[in-house]
Amino acid sequence: MLHLNGSYGEGGGQLLRTSLSLAALLREPVRITDIRAGRAKPGLRPQHLTAVTALAQITQAEVEGACLGSRELTFRPRTIKGGSYFFDVAEKTGSAGATTLVAQALLPPLLAAQVPTNLVIRGGTHVAWSPPVHYLVHVFLPTLAELGAEATITLSRWGWYPRGGGEVRISVSPAASFTPQTWLTAPDPNRFQALSAASRVPAHVIQRQAKRLKERLGSGLPVEEVEAASLDPGSFVLLWGPHAGFDALGARGKPAEKVADEVAAQFLTFQERQAAVDRHLADQVLLYLALAPGPSVFTAEEITLHLLTNVWVIEQFLGPCFQVLGHQGQPGEIRCQGRVSQSFASPARPSSSPS
Repeated sequence: MLHLNGSYGEGGGQLLRTSLSLAALLREPVRITDIRAGRAKPGLRPQHLTAVTALAQITQAEVEGACLGSRELTFRPRTIKGGSYFFDVAEKTGSAGATTLVAQALLPPLLAAQVPTNLVIRGGTHVAWSPPVHYLVHVFLPTLAELGAEATITLSRWGWYPRGGGEVRISVSPAASFTPQTWLTAPDPNRFQALSAASRVPAHVIQRQAKRLKERLGSGLPVEEVEAASLDPGSFVLLWGPHAGFDALGARGKPAEKVADEVAAQFLTFQERQAAVDRHLADQVLLYLALAPGPSVFTAEEITLHLLTNVWVIEQFLGPCFQVLGHQGQPGEIRCQGRVSQSFASPARPSSSPS
């Protein structure tokens, strides 16, 4: 059984999700210890536990340590079963835990299922420290489509902190394989568009966010304004284009203009670095490129600790397949030699387990 140190590198929930996604996909047992050891609240939080139990359900896995606060987990998957599923991040405790993080853990194995899958996930949809649903819709899933993966996400109800209560519906079609990619050119700024949204706050908040974003980035920027139904108040701005998205959340006492300013600043930094892929998408696509038959390469806005940690996790399962050119905190180039010969669900295994 592969044994992973959950405190390695960034040492957060992403290490757990990537590990379990690959274990499920490869039908390989894994034991993870020191889960989120360095966090203020270490161990499994509601969104992590939901990902564990969801993956266990779709793979009929035997699991030990699946409880809130657990720092050790053993996961033994048996199969991958598509179909219809419902998961609630707040099932055991009231939580606005991120639905998107659960979705990202489930996608890799479900793409290898024999039949299509329909998911309903309830919880937070636009919350801190996680990609908002609209980032998945406009950036992540279109990128996966280029790789050959077909999945759609529909936002049924918005969910902000603290109560969540949002709901997303996800459809996943089986994929025969993934296609290697070359992403080296910065996206055209004219292809970007934006969304300004809010719930349970005065309408002028939405308008001020949109107005400020246009002042910072140009009056010709298309900005959709949305009044969203939700349990709690909240506001949100997203700017997106090919392989890149930038977002910010409002908060009590935070001016609407500051929300837009944060998004504009992120975009201008990205534009200055002339990379093809934003810092978040860079680590999210690694697993899929590693499962594609052949070489891929892309330039990343920033080599983050998240990215380096994900590289380490993937290579524990698949063996060496990445070359990272650049230094942490700086732009860089990532090269990948996919480890798959035919179906991405049957990767070429390394001759011996990496240390």
